[in-house]
This record gives sequence, C-alpha cells and structure tokens, in this order.
Amino acid sequence: MKHAALIAGLVLLPLGWAAAIVGGMTGHMAGHMIAVAVAAPLVAWGLHGGRLDPAARWPRTLTPMAMMLVELVVVWGWHVPSMRALADGSGVWLAVEQVSFLAAGLLLWSAVFAPGHRAGGIGALLLTSMHMTLLGALIGLAPRPLYASMDHGMEDQQLGGVVMLMIGAASYFVGGLAMLAGLLKMREEPA
Repeated sequence: MKHAALIAGLVLLPLGWAAAIVGGMTGHMAGHMIAVAVAAPLVAWGLHGGRLDPAARWPRTLTPMAMMLVELVVVWGWHVPSMRALADGSGVWLAVEQVSFLAAGLLLWSAVFAPGHRAGGIGALLLTSMHMTLLGALIGLAPRPLYASMDHGMEDQQLGGVVMLMIGAASYFVGGLAMLAGLLKMREEPA
C-alpha cells in the first residue's frame, strides 16, 4: 500500500507542474494543490517509517504545528503579488516555487503521520484547512485581478480560488477528520 501511494504521488507531481506552467491562475492553483494536498500526502505516506521519512530523520524539528507554520508561510508567501510575478517571470523561480510547495506539504504530512503526533497532527491539518480556505476565498472573491503578471481574467482568478477552496480545504479537513477517527478508535480499544 505504501509503495503504491509513493508511486501515485510521484506520478501526479509532473501533471501538477505542467498545469502550473500552462494553465493560468486555475492551472497554477491546480498544480499547487496537487503538490501540497494530493501528491505530498501520498509521498509522505509512501515514505512513512522508512529511512527516507523526514519526520523519522528529524523528529524534534518536524512537529505538526511547526510544519503547519512553514507551509502557511510558503503558501501565503508565494501568493503575494510580487512573489507571484517573480515566479511567473522566470522558469527558475517557478521551479523554486513548485519545489517549495512540495517540500512544505511533504514536511507537514510527514510530521502529521509520525507516531506520537496524532493530536498535534489533527490540529495542524485543521488549521491548514482553515488558512487554505481563507486564501482561496480572498483570491476568488477579490474585486479585481490580483496578479497582473498572470495575464488572466477575473473568471480565471475566481476559478483558481475555488480550486484552492475545494481541493486544499477538503484535503486537509478530511485528513484531519480521518486522523481524529483513528485517534478515537485507538482510545476505545482496550489496552
């Protein structure tokens, strides 16, 4: 199961990156969401418990709440209009942006899956769901185009915000609920 998750996550990444390159604001958001909310959890689960698992390698540093903050800074930082223009104007910066999305997502999900971090993982995923929802709403409901460098219309920006709301918020929310269900099930089982 873990091997299949790792392969699925690695297969999805180039698809997301292609969407981010050619798809305007909607494609950018689809690529971003594939990296942090779909591929990253699959890759993190595939690496979980192995020698390449980041949380196993750096257990004191990679805590769910710390990695939630890292992801928040990465995601919100790359959506500041000047940073968005930087990534849109250079293939190198676009690659840095996309790799940082993947790294932030991978570190968060790896920390969440780590043993002993269930409660913190639930909180980190639910908080991430909230900040993704807020950013998606701000982008989707903005009264004017926010990213002049993307050369897109308001409809594209609004749809991009909806993509972030639907995929980002849902992935982290469902992940948090699944972790909560697992935690409650563990507490119900007799010792």
